[in-house]
Amino acid sequence: MENEVTYPDNRWMILGVMSLSLVIVMLNNVTLNVALPELSKDLNANNSQLQWILDSYALVFGGTLLLMGALGDRFGRKGALQIGLIIVACASAWTALYAETSNQVIFARAAMGLGAALVMPSTLSVVLVVFPSEERGKAIGIWAAMAGIGAPIGLLVGGWAVETYDWQMVFLINVPIIVLALISGAILVPRSKDTTGKPLDWLGAFLSVVALGSLLYGIIEGPSLGWDDQNVLLAFTVFFISGFTFIRWQLKSEHPLLPMEFFSQRQFTIGLMAIALAMFVMFSFMFMQMLHFQLVRGLSPLEAAIRFFPLPLGLMPAAANSDKFVGKFGRRKVITVGLCLVAVGLMLFTLVDIETAYAQIAVTFLLLGLGMGLTMAPSTTAIMEAIPQNKAGVGSATNDASREIGGALGIAIGGSVLNQIYQSALVVPESFSASKDILMASFPATMRIGAETGGADGAMLIASAREAFVEGMIGSCYITAAVAILAAIIVWTMMPDEEPQASSSEE
Repeated sequence: MENEVTYPDNRWMILGVMSLSLVIVMLNNVTLNVALPELSKDLNANNSQLQWILDSYALVFGGTLLLMGALGDRFGRKGALQIGLIIVACASAWTALYAETSNQVIFARAAMGLGAALVMPSTLSVVLVVFPSEERGKAIGIWAAMAGIGAPIGLLVGGWAVETYDWQMVFLINVPIIVLALISGAILVPRSKDTTGKPLDWLGAFLSVVALGSLLYGIIEGPSLGWDDQNVLLAFTVFFISGFTFIRWQLKSEHPLLPMEFFSQRQFTIGLMAIALAMFVMFSFMFMQMLHFQLVRGLSPLEAAIRFFPLPLGLMPAAANSDKFVGKFGRRKVITVGLCLVAVGLMLFTLVDIETAYAQIAVTFLLLGLGMGLTMAPSTTAIMEAIPQNKAGVGSATNDASREIGGALGIAIGGSVLNQIYQSALVVPESFSASKDILMASFPATMRIGAETGGADGAMLIASAREAFVEGMIGSCYITAAVAILAAIIVWTMMPDEEPQASSSEE
């Protein structure tokens, strides 16, 4: 029973180490975005190579999450965390000091994704096992707050690094932070693992990598290659076949990697859906806003990142204190209110135009932050409380995979909607007819070509592109607001308020 278990007295310090390790992963998800223009010039990278510099990390990270979570459960979560941090540090340092080609950066980013897949599930699973049930909601709320603010902080750090130094600093800055996390973790974090001695489900692990990797590849490449491209269709076909085979194997395996009975618990399934849909909204919105602030409003990467500050200001206190609201009002109501706040913020953003003052935009960011905090923290708690502690790593990895899939879908679908509206609204002056395909395909390219051309036609093209982009951004906000409302309806009608009992059992 849980009252017979001794929890470490320094567990809040352990949470600090887990939060620092988590932020490292979240930073690497987004910091490189702001460094791509300088990196592309320095390494002569083409558009395809730039895309793969971003995608290699996301594909390896998301594709191997379940496997790495299971390895942490089976062989030790502290060891998985430390090894993952070392991999990220070594890959980061090597890239900053020695990388000379785009392909080298792509492979290094893939290695960083592998390390991050070891780190992220370990952080949450350690939190689950070092905190008693009465403190677990608060601790997971703080973990979720750090996961939520990692992306905005990543944009800020990336912008500062590129403007103050160069693109290599985006990688090098990881190293001292990771060294601090490694030393602190070695001293403070206790060892924990699945003590049942059950063998690892290697076939299930292999199928999970194939299924998640092919799904993420299809989602990420769909907007650029086209949803009817044969490679994209092949990826989704592989996903359906491997996913179906994975489920069948898990149902009949004696020691499944991810027991399917977890999904029979509504708080687990609806929690995953809520997080995936919330990340759909958040990543779609952040993707649009970096382009909006830099290309429509003419801000530098650092200035653009600073404009995101109201989002973590709302998210951190909401997530960290969500356990109090859940205790008073119930989990279902808190998550529903959070999603409704997100929808309201997005609808307010549909009133934005090119001349809108930043103060109005800041209010939208604050509302989104509050809503995200009230959504992600209780949803994560619902997921983790529905699983036994011996499966904490796999449960955490499932939570993380839902984040990755939701975020990738948000960027893909939100970006596709934006692009379709942009293309239909863009008016190309006759003098640019030879470049029309390029202008239609890329908003950044349109702004660059217009600025290089200059004169009345250049100014006309830039003005049209800005208006078309804002129109597409507003259209995408309507879609993401609808997703937030749909998620709120699902949670309100299906999420139970009662507390699950599985978390205290050691199966």
